[in-house]
Amino acid sequence: MRRRLVLAIAAVATVAVVALAVPLGLVLDRSYREQELLRLQRDTVAATRSIDVGSRRDPVELPSSPDRLGVYDLAGRRVAGEGPPAAPAVVRDALRLRRPATDTTGDQIVVAVPLASNERVAGVVRGVRSDAAAGARARSAWLVIGLGALAIVAAAVLAAVLLGRRLSRPLERLAAAASRLGDGDFSVRAPRSGIPEPDAVAGALDATAERLDALVTRERAFSADASHQLRTPLQALRIELEAMELGGDAPPGLPVALTQVDRLQGTIETLLAVARDVRPATGPVELADVLDEARVRWHGPLAAEGRPLRISIDGSARVQASQRVMGEVLDVLLDNACRHGAGEVTVTARSVGAYVAIDVEDEGPGFPADPEEAFARRSESREGHGIGLALARSLTQAEGGRLTATRAGHRATVSLVLPSELGVG
Repeated sequence: MRRRLVLAIAAVATVAVVALAVPLGLVLDRSYREQELLRLQRDTVAATRSIDVGSRRDPVELPSSPDRLGVYDLAGRRVAGEGPPAAPAVVRDALRLRRPATDTTGDQIVVAVPLASNERVAGVVRGVRSDAAAGARARSAWLVIGLGALAIVAAAVLAAVLLGRRLSRPLERLAAAASRLGDGDFSVRAPRSGIPEPDAVAGALDATAERLDALVTRERAFSADASHQLRTPLQALRIELEAMELGGDAPPGLPVALTQVDRLQGTIETLLAVARDVRPATGPVELADVLDEARVRWHGPLAAEGRPLRISIDGSARVQASQRVMGEVLDVLLDNACRHGAGEVTVTARSVGAYVAIDVEDEGPGFPADPEEAFARRSESREGHGIGLALARSLTQAEGGRLTATRAGHRATVSLVLPSELGVG
């Protein structure tokens, strides 16, 4: 912005100065030449008073003058002084019109003044003077005009720089405040600059920060309260299940139930930490360990339905993310493939530059509509798949990654992309 403003003002100032300076220089140049022509004409008229052509026998005497003078008779012949032997056009014009004539072509100034004798025109005096003096004055004028024009353009550029700083600094401060707000700092307040337009934007940004702060605070409080309230019944359920196991009359599915309770408690702990804005321990996580744990959890449920689970890793990779969060997201994706998919479930990990992508694919029909609707909560879209995928995307974004459907049709694929240890380093 600052550069564009400086260039725009400099261009406008340059055009304006040129539009004024060039005509002014041309007018001054013409004025100096006309002044010099008037001086030559005046000096030549004064010289005619000292020239006598009444006597044909005596030679015509010319007064001393810095100009080159020549006297022509009525027939157009030069009878004294300097000049062409035959009368040039300017002399003929003076003889024909009976008044002074001028010629400013070339690098000389020429005047022809009728010479009177006994109240009659007896000839013409031709005066020639170099226009060097007029040219020197014109060049001096052009130099002054050029320096003045450069000074005006320089002043305009300086004013543009100062104005650009004054206008860009409030916008830069607004951009910094907006960046902090985007990073989740809802306490940020945009500074005021005294300029109405940026101050209006700053006011709107402050109002947005306050509304977002209130909204996020309410959502975190609700999530924290809901997660906290679920702890007690889950703990009671676990005690009952353990009591049944110790009583000796435990049903066959009791170990599986205890495993599911442990998993649900872990999920609640993770959600509670996210709701309180306390991120779980994040560090380099061995991708193979996370996928092996997912294999252990989901091999049995999928095998019970006659569906194989294939997991492959393209080389060794370490992911800069929370292992608990990664486990929750993978559970959501595998649960979604188990519930809504069909056939073999394939989990493939691959490196994508500074990131690691984990693709979860099954042989089902895919998403029924726009795949983005599957990531919307049911309150936002009737076609959504509950809060599972929506929650998984929120957890992924909190880890600096992204969760997208890379293939929507047959053999639908959902990709979990997280920063790798090398990319973060």
